[in-house]
Amino acid sequence: MHDEDIMRAALREARRGVGQTSPNPAVGAVIVRGGRMVARGFHRRAGLPHAEIEALQALRNPRLAAGATIYVTLEPCSTHGRTPPCVDAIVAAGFRRVVIGAIDPNPVHAGRGVELLRAAGIAVTTGVLEEECRALNTAFNHWIATKMPLVIAKAAMSLDGRLTRPPGEGQWLTNAAARADAHRLRAQVDAILIGAETLRADNPRLTVRGVRGARQPWRVVVTRSGRLPKEAHVFTDEFRERTLVFRGTSLRAVLQELGRRQVTNVLIEGGGRVLGEAFDRRLVHRVHFYIAPLLCGGPVVAVGGVGVGSNAQSAIIRHPTYTRIGDDLRLTGEVEYPSKVAAASRTPG
Repeated sequence: MHDEDIMRAALREARRGVGQTSPNPAVGAVIVRGGRMVARGFHRRAGLPHAEIEALQALRNPRLAAGATIYVTLEPCSTHGRTPPCVDAIVAAGFRRVVIGAIDPNPVHAGRGVELLRAAGIAVTTGVLEEECRALNTAFNHWIATKMPLVIAKAAMSLDGRLTRPPGEGQWLTNAAARADAHRLRAQVDAILIGAETLRADNPRLTVRGVRGARQPWRVVVTRSGRLPKEAHVFTDEFRERTLVFRGTSLRAVLQELGRRQVTNVLIEGGGRVLGEAFDRRLVHRVHFYIAPLLCGGPVVAVGGVGVGSNAQSAIIRHPTYTRIGDDLRLTGEVEYPSKVAAASRTPG
């Protein structure tokens, strides 16, 4: 077996923890001895054993680790946190070799685990499927570097970009399968953010439904006036302690506070005014739009705000992915903002 093949197995393990480990990254590990994968593990939740320890505990005989190789999607931790350093456990177990996907993005720790392992006489290989391993924890990496959460804009809209629902057609524009997909997205974020208008108009629950074992994200409401319905679900249901209200606070300041609370990613679900402000302030990093084959018209747009003065000043969706879900379409991609200088140079005089 090649290193890449085994690292792919470690990545499959790591994906089992996506959405469950924040503020820690999702990590997977595989132990190989005699050319065979003999144990696997993944980090299940912050405060529980890391992937390397899970894999060690999965060995039918702990002595099998001596002389074996362990593959880890992220550099083993080298400091005490909620759990002891994994580097110490790897050294004590007697591993001959450690294969690492991505280096820890935290500048305080980056490379330190590798140095300690090599100092202990263990062979270390780094950079195996590095891009895939890094992409697994995009939100964590962003939060570590900026101290602010990664922001995902999510909206369910008609083909003409409206949130307006036809009279008498109920609450939903998109189909049941698209809504189930959106719940899986909710299960992977730390917080869901809406504006006061959405709360008053829709009284959303902002819960994760239909996803086994999912954590309930924080529910964040931003308001200018503070006039919010006390009977709203987010203030009265079983998760009411997971609701935060910010009054008269800029969206950037809200995100900064969430970052201080160890929120690594935020899903902005609306409405159009909040999404518009997020794009105007260049705060959105990814989009997750569900588009129904309807032409609704009406005044309620999916993304409002001030907008731009020309196409050259528009945000661009990079690496877009289009997925058909029944008759609906899901568009995902990364948001790129043109620099002010470049945009100005392309604006007709």
